[in-house]
Amino acid sequence: METIAANNKKEQLSFNIPDQQSFVTAAFQSNIGILSSVDQKILHEARVGIPGMGGVGGTHLISLVRAGVGNFKLADFDRFEPKNINRQYGAKVNSFGRLKLEVMTEEALAINPYLDITPYHEGVTKDNLNDFLDGCQVVLDSIEFFAFDIRRALYQEARQRNIPVIIAAPLGFSSCMLVFHPKKSPTFDEYFDIHPGLSSVEKLLKFGLGLAPRPTFLSYMDFSSIDLGGGRGPSSGIACYLCSAMAAMEAVRIILKKPGLRPVPAYTIFDPYKTKLRRGRMPGGNRNPWQKLKFVILKKRLGIG
Repeated sequence: METIAANNKKEQLSFNIPDQQSFVTAAFQSNIGILSSVDQKILHEARVGIPGMGGVGGTHLISLVRAGVGNFKLADFDRFEPKNINRQYGAKVNSFGRLKLEVMTEEALAINPYLDITPYHEGVTKDNLNDFLDGCQVVLDSIEFFAFDIRRALYQEARQRNIPVIIAAPLGFSSCMLVFHPKKSPTFDEYFDIHPGLSSVEKLLKFGLGLAPRPTFLSYMDFSSIDLGGGRGPSSGIACYLCSAMAAMEAVRIILKKPGLRPVPAYTIFDPYKTKLRRGRMPGGNRNPWQKLKFVILKKRLGIG
């Protein structure tokens, strides 16, 4: 597997940084005070997996690079196009037609030319999942919402490898965050109540319900804009940036073993439009009676048979 090192980027620096240690010390000095120098060293040596460089994934990457994380596994097969402009960090006129992974690698290396990035140009697949997860201390799930099967496989394999997975979903203007801990959380299937007999659309609906047990966005979202079967729904760059701030904080918390981790079935939802923060626990996940009732109601509202 190819590794993108930053040695060939050093000449792009317009100032004199004699070595990697000098650069890292200078670049992240302003983090000291809320993080320690020991924390920064740990972050510099940490490796994070981010499957997907789109709406949340690209901003996850930039947030963690600026936090001082030094090593990444990144995956994406897609290219930027105009419809990505409203929410994706790397979507710019001059990036249209270019691979998202290449663009975001350049963006990251422009911030820290000493990063170690292992790219997966085919995206995450069942064939490369083991290799993608190898060496990661935490994964930030940035897979496209509608790519259910590979997401499910990612969570199953990460659990086997004792790797926490963070997901912060942009729903409406809100960020709906869950942290799946391999020892403290139910499995992906248990929490989202995934079982044989569900249609692909029902699986997606259960996924969305589990992400937001107490949704704030339903009051202002136009349901006619949602087509689960057609892979269509509204999106917001505001929500994507909020998701990345929340998810990056949890990744730093996990890497540094800081207190305050709230694994699934705990959830955190923040909606800046409604100015509401909702934190709680959903024992049983989608098997909870209230979640089952909401599933029935939403199926009817969305016209799902």
